[in-house]
Amino acid sequence: MVADSSWSHRFKTIMTEKYKKKPTPYWILLIVSIIAMLVAFPASSILSRLYYSNGGQSKWIISWISVAGWPLTALLLLPTYFVKKTLPTPMTLMLFLSYIFLGFLSAADNLMYAYAYAYLPVSTASLVASTSLVFSSIFGYFIVNNKVNASIFNAIVVITAAMTIIALDSSSDTYGTITQREHILGIVWDVLGSALHGLIFALSELVFVKLVGRRSFIVVLEQQVMVSLSAFLFTTIGVIVSGGFKGMKAEAETFKGGKSAYELVLIWSAITFQVGVLGGTAVIFLASTLLAGVLNAARTPITSIGGVWLLHDPMSGFKILSLIITIWGFGSFIYGS
Repeated sequence: MVADSSWSHRFKTIMTEKYKKKPTPYWILLIVSIIAMLVAFPASSILSRLYYSNGGQSKWIISWISVAGWPLTALLLLPTYFVKKTLPTPMTLMLFLSYIFLGFLSAADNLMYAYAYAYLPVSTASLVASTSLVFSSIFGYFIVNNKVNASIFNAIVVITAAMTIIALDSSSDTYGTITQREHILGIVWDVLGSALHGLIFALSELVFVKLVGRRSFIVVLEQQVMVSLSAFLFTTIGVIVSGGFKGMKAEAETFKGGKSAYELVLIWSAITFQVGVLGGTAVIFLASTLLAGVLNAARTPITSIGGVWLLHDPMSGFKILSLIITIWGFGSFIYGS
Protein backbone atom coordinates (compact mmCIF):
# COMPACT_ATOMS: atom_id res chain seq x y z
CA MET A 1 0.00 0.00 0.00
CA VAL A 2 2.83 2.36 0.87
CA ALA A 3 4.56 1.60 -2.42
CA ASP A 4 1.33 2.17 -4.35
CA SER A 5 0.74 5.44 -2.53
CA SER A 6 4.30 6.57 -3.23
CA TRP A 7 4.00 5.70 -6.93
CA SER A 8 0.66 7.49 -7.17
CA HIS A 9 2.07 10.59 -5.49
CA ARG A 10 5.10 10.58 -7.79
CA PHE A 11 2.90 10.21 -10.89
CA LYS A 12 0.66 13.05 -9.73
CA THR A 13 3.69 15.26 -9.09
CA ILE A 14 5.16 14.56 -12.54
CA MET A 15 1.86 15.27 -14.29
CA THR A 16 1.38 18.49 -12.33
CA GLU A 17 4.85 19.67 -13.28
CA LYS A 18 4.24 18.82 -16.93
CA TYR A 19 0.95 20.69 -16.88
CA LYS A 20 2.49 23.82 -15.38
CA LYS A 21 5.25 23.89 -18.00
CA LYS A 22 2.76 24.50 -20.80
CA PRO A 23 0.05 27.16 -21.14
CA THR A 24 -3.62 26.18 -21.09
CA PRO A 25 -4.16 26.78 -24.85
CA TYR A 26 -1.44 24.22 -25.53
CA TRP A 27 -3.29 21.52 -23.59
CA ILE A 28 -6.61 22.43 -25.20
CA LEU A 29 -5.07 22.16 -28.66
CA LEU A 30 -3.37 18.88 -27.79
CA ILE A 31 -6.58 17.36 -26.41
CA VAL A 32 -8.55 18.45 -29.50
CA SER A 33 -5.85 16.94 -31.72
CA ILE A 34 -5.91 13.67 -29.78
CA ILE A 35 -9.70 13.47 -30.05
CA ALA A 36 -9.44 14.15 -33.79
CA MET A 37 -7.10 11.18 -34.18
CA LEU A 38 -9.12 8.82 -32.01
CA VAL A 39 -12.45 9.64 -33.65
CA ALA A 40 -11.67 10.51 -37.27
CA PHE A 41 -9.20 7.72 -38.05
CA PRO A 42 -11.47 4.87 -36.88
CA ALA A 43 -14.37 6.45 -38.78
CA SER A 44 -12.23 6.70 -41.91
CA SER A 45 -11.15 3.06 -41.60
CA ILE A 46 -14.72 1.85 -41.20
CA LEU A 47 -15.86 3.93 -44.17
CA SER A 48 -13.05 2.50 -46.30
CA ARG A 49 -14.19 -1.03 -45.52
CA LEU A 50 -17.81 0.00 -46.08
CA TYR A 51 -16.84 1.20 -49.55
CA TYR A 52 -15.57 -2.26 -50.45
CA SER A 53 -18.27 -4.27 -48.71
CA ASN A 54 -21.01 -2.29 -50.49
CA GLY A 55 -19.64 -2.79 -53.96
CA GLY A 56 -16.63 -0.49 -54.37
CA GLN A 57 -13.67 -2.03 -56.18
CA SER A 58 -11.00 0.56 -56.90
CA LYS A 59 -7.98 0.82 -54.62
CA TRP A 60 -6.92 4.01 -56.36
CA ILE A 61 -10.25 5.73 -55.72
CA ILE A 62 -10.19 5.07 -51.98
CA SER A 63 -6.55 6.26 -51.92
CA TRP A 64 -7.48 9.39 -53.83
CA ILE A 65 -10.41 10.12 -51.52
CA SER A 66 -8.04 9.94 -48.55
CA VAL A 67 -6.26 13.09 -49.73
CA ALA A 68 -9.05 14.74 -51.71
CA GLY A 69 -10.05 16.63 -48.57
CA TRP A 70 -6.87 18.74 -48.54
CA PRO A 71 -8.77 21.98 -49.38
CA LEU A 72 -10.47 21.73 -45.97
CA THR A 73 -7.15 22.36 -44.25
CA ALA A 74 -6.32 25.10 -46.74
CA LEU A 75 -9.60 26.85 -45.93
CA LEU A 76 -8.64 26.68 -42.27
CA LEU A 77 -5.12 27.95 -42.93
CA LEU A 78 -5.81 31.02 -45.08
CA PRO A 79 -7.87 33.01 -42.54
CA THR A 80 -5.28 32.18 -39.89
CA TYR A 81 -2.71 34.34 -41.65
CA PHE A 82 -5.02 37.35 -41.32
CA VAL A 83 -6.10 36.61 -37.75
CA LYS A 84 -2.52 36.07 -36.56
CA LYS A 85 -1.20 38.83 -38.85
CA THR A 86 1.62 36.62 -40.02
CA LEU A 87 3.17 35.61 -43.32
CA PRO A 88 3.51 32.09 -44.73
CA THR A 89 6.66 30.19 -43.86
CA PRO A 90 9.36 30.93 -46.48
CA MET A 91 9.46 28.08 -48.98
CA THR A 92 13.08 27.00 -49.29
CA LEU A 93 14.10 24.37 -51.82
CA MET A 94 14.76 21.82 -49.07
CA LEU A 95 11.37 22.44 -47.48
CA PHE A 96 9.62 22.17 -50.85
CA LEU A 97 11.38 18.89 -51.65
CA SER A 98 10.52 17.59 -48.18
CA TYR A 99 6.83 18.28 -48.77
CA ILE A 100 6.98 16.58 -52.17
CA PHE A 101 8.72 13.55 -50.71
CA LEU A 102 6.32 13.28 -47.77
CA GLY A 103 3.43 13.62 -50.20
CA PHE A 104 4.76 10.78 -52.32
CA LEU A 105 5.18 8.59 -49.24
CA SER A 106 1.66 9.47 -48.08
CA ALA A 107 0.23 8.55 -51.48
CA ALA A 108 2.01 5.20 -51.38
CA ASP A 109 0.90 4.66 -47.78
CA ASN A 110 -2.74 5.32 -48.62
CA LEU A 111 -2.59 2.88 -51.52
CA MET A 112 -1.14 0.16 -49.30
CA TYR A 113 -3.88 0.67 -46.75
CA ALA A 114 -6.48 0.63 -49.53
CA TYR A 115 -5.36 -2.88 -50.46
CA ALA A 116 -5.43 -3.88 -46.79
CA TYR A 117 -9.02 -2.71 -46.30
CA ALA A 118 -10.07 -4.33 -49.56
CA TYR A 119 -8.92 -7.75 -48.37
CA LEU A 120 -9.26 -7.66 -44.57
CA PRO A 121 -12.07 -7.09 -42.08
CA VAL A 122 -11.67 -3.60 -40.62
CA SER A 123 -11.10 -5.03 -37.13
CA THR A 124 -8.25 -7.18 -38.42
CA ALA A 125 -6.78 -4.38 -40.51
CA SER A 126 -6.75 -2.05 -37.51
CA LEU A 127 -5.08 -4.66 -35.31
CA VAL A 128 -2.34 -5.25 -37.86
CA ALA A 129 -2.01 -1.49 -38.37
CA SER A 130 -1.19 -1.12 -34.67
CA THR A 131 2.32 -2.21 -35.67
CA SER A 132 2.77 1.40 -36.76
CA LEU A 133 3.60 2.01 -33.09
CA VAL A 134 6.54 -0.36 -33.47
CA PHE A 135 7.76 1.40 -36.58
CA SER A 136 7.14 4.86 -35.09
CA SER A 137 9.37 3.90 -32.18
CA ILE A 138 12.11 2.53 -34.39
CA PHE A 139 12.13 5.38 -36.90
CA GLY A 140 11.65 7.94 -34.14
CA TYR A 141 14.72 6.56 -32.38
CA PHE A 142 16.97 6.63 -35.44
CA ILE A 143 15.68 9.78 -37.14
CA VAL A 144 14.73 12.19 -34.35
CA ASN A 145 16.44 10.55 -31.36
CA ASN A 146 13.27 9.64 -29.48
CA LYS A 147 13.98 7.47 -26.44
CA VAL A 148 13.39 3.72 -26.42
CA ASN A 149 13.52 2.13 -22.96
CA ALA A 150 12.71 -1.35 -21.63
CA SER A 151 8.96 -0.72 -21.42
CA ILE A 152 8.80 0.59 -24.97
CA PHE A 153 10.87 -2.35 -26.19
CA ASN A 154 8.46 -4.68 -24.37
CA ALA A 155 5.57 -2.96 -26.15
CA ILE A 156 7.27 -3.51 -29.50
CA VAL A 157 7.69 -7.24 -28.81
CA VAL A 158 4.15 -7.65 -27.48
CA ILE A 159 2.47 -5.86 -30.39
CA THR A 160 4.56 -7.85 -32.86
CA ALA A 161 3.36 -11.03 -31.14
CA ALA A 162 -0.25 -9.85 -31.43
CA MET A 163 0.20 -9.25 -35.15
CA THR A 164 1.69 -12.73 -35.54
CA ILE A 165 -1.40 -14.26 -33.91
CA ILE A 166 -3.60 -12.43 -36.41
CA ALA A 167 -1.51 -13.74 -39.30
CA LEU A 168 -1.72 -17.32 -38.04
CA ASP A 169 -5.50 -17.10 -37.55
CA SER A 170 -6.26 -16.14 -41.14
CA SER A 171 -8.46 -19.18 -41.78
CA SER A 172 -11.22 -17.99 -39.42
CA ASP A 173 -10.96 -14.34 -40.32
CA THR A 174 -11.63 -14.17 -44.04
CA TYR A 175 -14.65 -12.82 -45.89
CA GLY A 176 -16.36 -15.36 -48.13
CA THR A 177 -15.45 -13.43 -51.28
CA ILE A 178 -11.77 -13.07 -50.33
CA THR A 179 -9.28 -15.82 -51.15
CA GLN A 180 -6.59 -16.99 -48.74
CA ARG A 181 -3.95 -15.41 -50.98
CA GLU A 182 -5.74 -12.05 -50.94
CA HIS A 183 -6.07 -12.24 -47.16
CA ILE A 184 -2.33 -12.80 -46.77
CA LEU A 185 -1.63 -9.98 -49.22
CA GLY A 186 -3.90 -7.75 -47.16
CA ILE A 187 -1.82 -8.43 -44.06
CA VAL A 188 1.42 -7.82 -45.96
CA TRP A 189 0.17 -4.51 -47.39
CA ASP A 190 -1.11 -3.52 -43.94
CA VAL A 191 2.27 -4.12 -42.32
CA LEU A 192 4.09 -2.28 -45.11
CA GLY A 193 1.63 0.60 -44.83
CA SER A 194 2.16 0.71 -41.08
CA ALA A 195 5.93 0.79 -41.55
CA LEU A 196 5.60 3.65 -44.00
CA HIS A 197 3.19 5.39 -41.62
CA GLY A 198 5.79 5.23 -38.86
CA LEU A 199 8.43 6.62 -41.21
CA ILE A 200 6.14 9.49 -42.24
CA PHE A 201 5.55 10.37 -38.57
CA ALA A 202 9.30 10.50 -37.89
CA LEU A 203 10.11 12.48 -41.03
CA SER A 204 7.31 14.94 -40.28
CA GLU A 205 8.80 15.58 -36.86
CA LEU A 206 12.21 15.98 -38.47
CA VAL A 207 10.79 18.69 -40.75
CA PHE A 208 9.44 20.52 -37.71
CA VAL A 209 12.74 20.21 -35.87
CA LYS A 210 15.18 20.97 -38.69
CA LEU A 211 13.36 23.09 -41.26
CA VAL A 212 10.40 25.05 -39.90
CA GLY A 213 10.74 24.90 -36.13
CA ARG A 214 7.91 24.72 -33.63
CA ARG A 215 6.99 28.38 -34.01
CA SER A 216 3.20 28.21 -34.06
CA PHE A 217 0.34 25.95 -35.02
CA ILE A 218 0.29 27.60 -38.43
CA VAL A 219 3.25 25.48 -39.53
CA VAL A 220 1.16 22.37 -38.80
CA LEU A 221 -1.56 23.59 -41.14
CA GLU A 222 1.01 24.58 -43.76
CA GLN A 223 2.68 21.19 -43.69
CA GLN A 224 -0.63 19.38 -43.85
CA VAL A 225 -1.80 21.42 -46.84
CA MET A 226 1.42 20.98 -48.78
CA VAL A 227 1.88 17.28 -48.03
CA SER A 228 -1.77 16.46 -48.73
CA LEU A 229 -1.70 18.50 -51.95
CA SER A 230 1.42 16.67 -53.06
CA ALA A 231 -0.13 13.30 -52.22
CA PHE A 232 -3.32 14.35 -54.00
CA LEU A 233 -1.41 15.14 -57.19
CA PHE A 234 0.50 11.85 -57.12
CA THR A 235 -2.67 9.87 -56.44
CA THR A 236 -4.64 11.73 -59.12
CA ILE A 237 -2.07 10.63 -61.68
CA GLY A 238 -2.53 7.05 -60.52
CA VAL A 239 -6.32 7.28 -60.75
CA ILE A 240 -6.15 8.72 -64.27
CA VAL A 241 -3.72 6.08 -65.49
CA SER A 242 -5.76 3.26 -63.95
CA GLY A 243 -9.02 4.61 -65.37
CA GLY A 244 -10.48 5.02 -61.91
CA PHE A 245 -12.48 8.16 -62.64
CA LYS A 246 -14.24 6.46 -65.54
CA GLY A 247 -15.22 3.58 -63.30
CA MET A 248 -16.76 5.77 -60.58
CA LYS A 249 -20.05 6.16 -62.45
CA ALA A 250 -20.44 2.40 -62.85
CA GLU A 251 -19.54 1.84 -59.20
CA ALA A 252 -22.13 4.38 -58.07
CA GLU A 253 -24.86 2.66 -60.06
CA THR A 254 -24.17 -0.78 -58.57
CA PHE A 255 -23.28 0.43 -55.07
CA LYS A 256 -25.46 -0.91 -52.27
CA GLY A 257 -27.77 1.93 -51.26
CA GLY A 258 -27.43 3.69 -54.60
CA LYS A 259 -25.58 6.71 -55.87
CA SER A 260 -26.35 8.90 -52.84
CA ALA A 261 -24.91 6.29 -50.47
CA TYR A 262 -21.82 6.00 -52.68
CA GLU A 263 -21.27 9.75 -52.62
CA LEU A 264 -21.80 9.99 -48.86
CA VAL A 265 -19.27 7.24 -48.18
CA LEU A 266 -16.64 8.94 -50.33
CA ILE A 267 -17.32 12.45 -49.01
CA TRP A 268 -17.18 11.42 -45.37
CA SER A 269 -14.12 9.29 -46.05
CA ALA A 270 -12.37 12.38 -47.37
CA ILE A 271 -13.45 14.53 -44.41
CA THR A 272 -12.65 12.05 -41.65
CA PHE A 273 -9.26 11.10 -43.05
CA GLN A 274 -8.23 14.73 -43.42
CA VAL A 275 -9.33 15.52 -39.86
CA GLY A 276 -7.44 12.48 -38.58
CA VAL A 277 -4.23 13.35 -40.41
CA LEU A 278 -4.46 16.96 -39.27
CA GLY A 279 -4.85 15.74 -35.70
CA GLY A 280 -1.87 13.43 -36.11
CA THR A 281 0.32 16.17 -37.55
CA ALA A 282 -0.71 18.46 -34.70
CA VAL A 283 0.19 15.83 -32.11
CA ILE A 284 3.63 15.43 -33.70
CA PHE A 285 4.10 19.20 -33.61
CA LEU A 286 2.84 19.65 -30.05
CA ALA A 287 4.35 16.51 -28.56
CA SER A 288 6.32 13.89 -30.50
CA THR A 289 6.32 11.06 -33.01
CA LEU A 290 6.06 8.63 -30.11
CA LEU A 291 2.79 10.07 -28.83
CA ALA A 292 1.38 10.06 -32.36
CA GLY A 293 2.38 6.41 -32.63
CA VAL A 294 0.75 5.64 -29.28
CA LEU A 295 -2.51 7.25 -30.36
CA ASN A 296 -2.33 5.46 -33.68
CA ALA A 297 -2.23 2.20 -31.74
CA ALA A 298 -4.86 3.40 -29.27
CA ARG A 299 -7.43 3.68 -32.03
CA THR A 300 -7.10 -0.06 -32.64
CA PRO A 301 -9.69 -1.20 -30.07
CA ILE A 302 -12.02 1.62 -31.14
CA THR A 303 -11.85 0.56 -34.78
CA SER A 304 -12.09 -3.14 -33.94
CA ILE A 305 -15.18 -2.69 -31.81
CA GLY A 306 -16.70 -0.42 -34.46
CA GLY A 307 -15.99 -3.02 -37.14
CA VAL A 308 -17.66 -5.80 -35.18
CA TRP A 309 -20.62 -3.63 -34.20
CA LEU A 310 -21.28 -1.80 -37.46
CA LEU A 311 -19.93 -4.15 -40.12
CA HIS A 312 -20.41 -7.46 -38.28
CA ASP A 313 -16.76 -8.41 -38.64
CA PRO A 314 -15.85 -11.95 -37.59
CA MET A 315 -14.36 -11.94 -34.08
CA SER A 316 -12.55 -15.18 -33.28
CA GLY A 317 -10.95 -16.08 -29.99
CA PHE A 318 -7.53 -15.48 -31.48
CA LYS A 319 -8.53 -11.99 -32.58
CA ILE A 320 -9.82 -11.19 -29.09
CA LEU A 321 -6.53 -12.47 -27.67
CA SER A 322 -4.63 -10.33 -30.15
CA LEU A 323 -6.67 -7.29 -29.15
CA ILE A 324 -5.97 -7.88 -25.45
CA ILE A 325 -2.25 -8.31 -26.13
CA THR A 326 -2.23 -5.14 -28.22
CA ILE A 327 -3.84 -3.18 -25.38
CA TRP A 328 -1.25 -4.65 -23.04
CA GLY A 329 1.51 -3.48 -25.37
CA PHE A 330 -0.12 -0.08 -25.61
CA GLY A 331 -0.18 0.19 -21.81
CA SER A 332 3.47 -0.81 -21.61
CA PHE A 333 4.34 1.87 -24.14
CA ILE A 334 2.43 4.52 -22.18
CA TYR A 335 4.24 3.53 -19.00
CA GLY A 336 7.61 3.68 -20.71
CA SER A 337 7.07 6.98 -22.46
